[in-house]
Amino acid sequence: MATFKSNCPHCQCKLELDSDWAGMEVECPECSKIFTVTAPAAERPKIVPKMSVPARPVPGFAPSAPPVQNSALPPGGFKVNNVLNNPNMKLLESSGCFSVYEHKKDLSNTPDTAEVSYFMEKMNVRKRQVLCQLQGNTIKMQAGALQWSCGTISSETGLGSGAKAVGGFLKNMVKGFVTGESAVKPLYSGYGFVMLEPTYKYILIENIADWGPAGVVLQDGLFLACDAHLQEKVVSRKSLSSLIAGEGLFNLMLAGNGVAVFESPVPREELIEIELNGSELKIDGNMAIAWSNTLQLTVERSSKSLIGSMVNGEGLVNVYRGTGKVWMTPTVDGTLMDDGEAPDDDDDDGGSLLGDIIDAVTD
Repeated sequence: MATFKSNCPHCQCKLELDSDWAGMEVECPECSKIFTVTAPAAERPKIVPKMSVPARPVPGFAPSAPPVQNSALPPGGFKVNNVLNNPNMKLLESSGCFSVYEHKKDLSNTPDTAEVSYFMEKMNVRKRQVLCQLQGNTIKMQAGALQWSCGTISSETGLGSGAKAVGGFLKNMVKGFVTGESAVKPLYSGYGFVMLEPTYKYILIENIADWGPAGVVLQDGLFLACDAHLQEKVVSRKSLSSLIAGEGLFNLMLAGNGVAVFESPVPREELIEIELNGSELKIDGNMAIAWSNTLQLTVERSSKSLIGSMVNGEGLVNVYRGTGKVWMTPTVDGTLMDDGEAPDDDDDDGGSLLGDIIDAVTD
């Protein structure tokens, strides 16, 4: 950030001031008197500093930076230290106003927790957080995800007021119940920082426009935050067999041109992306965490006949048909990893497969 030297007009104390403060009133750190900052001619026209996100000239906003000796913090301004310049916090990825940071080590250990912390670090089990740098824009977050905010940040429910608010709350209650998401997703807007709660899950930042105009459908509990202008609605599955498979009938869908943040059980490096062009994909289990809204999703038998499905041991599978793409987590436990063990082919009756077939035929 560009700076220039100037003297306090009251006590002549030498100060180092940010160029962005030109025309603003500041307090002298020496005599505590207020004066208006006047930039030298060489500093005009005003140049907006380059930031990690598209910047706008914001009065009173100062990004995180090491403190400058004899610099005056303008009234209403702020500085956040030991975040962006914290050596223990690693920037993993950023897009739009969102940045994902990973704590390299858990520094707040005790002798009782040191052993567990050591092995968690070796297995890449680390805390991760999302930092939002707001520049007059608005974001939507999962309820309860806020850890702290700083600056001129306002928060609202987005439900309106009066009867409209009651109706909006009831509508969101239903939406949250069927999708596993929070009933109300608060909105945060203004200028400053918003830090989300730490999580051990992996965090993905995705441009929703990459999924096409129809948007992306998310597995339950995947949503963390997004640009507020993205379209959000609940979409239903086409088959009642989803209830039999324990999958549910509804999912959250996001569409539009903006950025969203997801919590994932696996890192991006392990995600398999499968693109379909008028084809179909069958998955045994709920390992798909996101898919194009253009795809038709049903739950079907793995074979045409009930007996055939029982013989091949697959039963019901999720079937994705059409044109679009699917994100799949290949390392999430599947049918062979139930309870952390391999399947046991021997049941108490010594012939469960034959017994199942006979029961199916005679029922």
